[in-house]
Amino acid sequence: MSYGIKPLGTKVVIREMVAEEKTASGIVLPGTAQEKPQMAEVLAVGPGTEEVKMELKEGDKVIYSKYAGTEVKFNGEEVMIMDQRDILAIVE
Repeated sequence: MSYGIKPLGTKVVIREMVAEEKTASGIVLPGTAQEKPQMAEVLAVGPGTEEVKMELKEGDKVIYSKYAGTEVKFNGEEVMIMDQRDILAIVE
């Protein structure tokens, strides 16, 4: 599946998962009080390099570093492009 952005080298394109709008006790949070999620879905991956193997694949759910990446608007959707090294873990 091609997303329409082809990352280079060890770059990946991710889409943030939606933040919870309610707390566990049912309190609805306004947009400003919601914590920015650090979980995302991988939309596209680069080929890697000779030195660094690409360990991610499209569709992986990941946790990424809080201040990593560059936000980009593509086809009306906000996505982030970041280096694979800024991905902390794959959620199984």
